[in-house]
Order: sequence, then structure tokens, then C-alpha cells
Amino acid sequence: MASGKTAVGLHLARELGYRLVDTGMMYRAVTWLALQRGVDLNDEEALTRLAGSAQIELGQPGQDGGATIKIDGADITAELRSPDVDRNVSLVSRVPGVRTAMVERQRGFAREGRLIMLGRDIGSVVLPDAPAKIYLDASAEVRARRRHRELAEAGLHRPEAEILRELQQRDEMDRQRHVSPLRPAADAQIIDTDNLSLEEVIERVRAAAGLPAGS
Repeated sequence: MASGKTAVGLHLARELGYRLVDTGMMYRAVTWLALQRGVDLNDEEALTRLAGSAQIELGQPGQDGGATIKIDGADITAELRSPDVDRNVSLVSRVPGVRTAMVERQRGFAREGRLIMLGRDIGSVVLPDAPAKIYLDASAEVRARRRHRELAEAGLHRPEAEILRELQQRDEMDRQRHVSPLRPAADAQIIDTDNLSLEEVIERVRAAAGLPAGS
């Protein structure tokens, strides 16, 4: 979270005319739906059934260029960055049945081609044969600061220390899960974004993906 992947992905997707799929938003959609329906987040069978039946669709690009997320035809994109979803998405995304259902859909999107896919297990699990695998990283402190600023710009004001604590907890939970743990693919190119501007990160990603430098 907040390593820069969404901003970089949006820029390159617009530039290349590719579709952008943020898989994290798909797990957030399942989490949001579980909270809405009162599903016990410790009930793996119930969460698996929910993920398998949920009608999650990628809508048309929103104002920021990213695809909107719809459930049963309703656009819920604005709901997916709420504190409740932030706190609970790792509980939901670690469930093997949930990941199986989402990975199947993600691979379906990839088969359509011309795609930039964002997520914590894309190069290692979802698309191990992807032609370009890039792992963006940053320290927890820098990512918390970025997330705090992002939320503030959206009118959501939360203490940065609280965001940092939740981010560290989520990272640890994602690294320790048995299915699709958070780690770079063995052949991914790793870019530390701590001290880089967005423009510098974009240029490094271009180089890593074998794309010509921007104008």
C-alpha cells in the first residue's frame, strides 16, 4: 500500500492505451460486501461462498483514470478506501477460497490482453509468465505519510500514527499468510521509491519494462 503502484500504473495505462486492473480493489470489494452483509470475517467458508458468488465488475475508468468497481451493477468505488475496509481487507484476502476466486477472474482479465495489473501477488502467483514484473517498495513510514496525504485530499482525516500501525499489521499478516504471501517474484525488478519523485519512478518502470523513455 502507498508504494506508488497506482499512480505509476494510471500514468502508464493512459500513455500506452492499456487497461489498468487494481486487484487490491477486488479484495476490498469482497471485504466491503462482507461487512455490508454481516458476514463473520473469521468464517472462511462463508467468505469463500461470498467471493464465488459476488458479481464484481470492472466499470468504465473514473475521473482518475482507474477502473471503477461495481457490485450488482452499483458503483462502490468510493466506499472501498473506508477505515473499516482498510482494517479488515487482510482478514478477507488471506482466505484461500477468496484468493482462488479472485485469481481466476484476474487471469480472465489478463487473457484479454493490453493490461497493467496491480497487486501483491501478480508476478509470483497470478501471472508468473508476465513479460514485465516490477515490485515497487518503500519504507512503512514513507507509505503511511503518503496514505495520510491521500486520505486527507479525499476529505478523510485520520492520525498518521494510526495509519502506520495498521499498515505494518497488514504487511505482517500478508507476509505470513500461507496462500499467495506478500513477496516479490524471483525474477521481478525491485524499485525502492522512498526518495524518488513520481516522474523518476515512472522512468525507472519504463526502463524495467523495456519501454522508451518519456518525452
